[in-house]
Amino acid sequence: MYSVDYKNDIKKQLIEELSENVGLDDKEILSEIDLKIEQYEGADRPLKLIDKIKLRKSIYDSLKNYDILTELLEDKSVNEIMINAYDEIFIDKHGKYQRWDKKFESKEQLDNIIQQIVGKINRIVNVSIPIVDARLYDGSRVHIVLPPIAIKGATVTIRKFPEKITMKKLIEYGSIDVDTAEFLKKLVRSGYNIFISGGTGSGKTTFLNALSEFIPEDDRVITIEDSAELNISHVKNLVSLETRDKNVEGEGEINMQMLIRAALRMNPDRIVVGEVRGKEALDMLQAMNTGHDGSLSTGHANSSYDMLSRLETMVLMAENLPLLAIRQQIVSSIDILIHLVKLKNKKRVVYEITELTELEGENYTTNRLFEYKEDHLVKCNALKNTRKLD
Repeated sequence: MYSVDYKNDIKKQLIEELSENVGLDDKEILSEIDLKIEQYEGADRPLKLIDKIKLRKSIYDSLKNYDILTELLEDKSVNEIMINAYDEIFIDKHGKYQRWDKKFESKEQLDNIIQQIVGKINRIVNVSIPIVDARLYDGSRVHIVLPPIAIKGATVTIRKFPEKITMKKLIEYGSIDVDTAEFLKKLVRSGYNIFISGGTGSGKTTFLNALSEFIPEDDRVITIEDSAELNISHVKNLVSLETRDKNVEGEGEINMQMLIRAALRMNPDRIVVGEVRGKEALDMLQAMNTGHDGSLSTGHANSSYDMLSRLETMVLMAENLPLLAIRQQIVSSIDILIHLVKLKNKKRVVYEITELTELEGENYTTNRLFEYKEDHLVKCNALKNTRKLD
């Protein structure tokens, strides 16, 4: 078996040589690695073939991918990677947390990977900006916190983004049934404004992606996200917008509010907002209420009712409006609320679908269409607002 020093010596030499040959493709880089291993090995430190193969991949991953994380990123059974410190890594595998038996060689090695991750999407993380959200090449979410905020050392949480899960897949998983999916298809195609709520890990973005399949392919769609995760491939006239953090000088920030306002000038048929968390809620509601029927968004809440309350709070963050005016805006903007839940057995399901109808005095009037009972969705009531339904 090769040692860490063995690997680092070869890597150091390769970095110096490759810096002078930046145009090399992957095949040429692998050839250089093979040559360097052969030269470095010599008669006094022979390696077994299996160790050569492991060393070759390890060096390549450290140069071109994400070093030791590459193994976890390629393992489809791993859902989440939690780096608490350079020498303390936990993973969520098959729904269970476990400590990984590998670690980074040093704090510097982890720091290099962090800078590589944020650099690829033109973001900055340092002592001045110690917290940042990023993404990997496959869309996986990355949340980074640096010292001194993170006391034990740089902390990285990676929620892996699987291959796009279609509505058909969600039906197979038991997250929703065929009839309910068909009902939602009619609502999306008919231009109902739909808001998806759920707790952490309930599958809001996954469901939003699946629901977006039903958007007519000839619509003009603008997507707005903090970190681009949506994968709407069938719509031809698509514009994807992503927020930008402040630079080192504290300038250049492009937030969700600004993107939603910009999107309104792009003549969209529909606006899809990845997740609302703050002041942008008011702009999203106004967009939904000004001719952009069929818009979609998500938010974090423990129930559909809690989501309405959270939306009120987020709107108040933007403008000090009377509560009644805010509620009127919400009722005029959102037609359907879909709430998702992650059950104790880790299964993610559509827990309820609710129609938001009108205000009765100052209170919301809702019509529960479906609810989750005894391991399946049960139809409760018929849709009241059928004015848009094809």
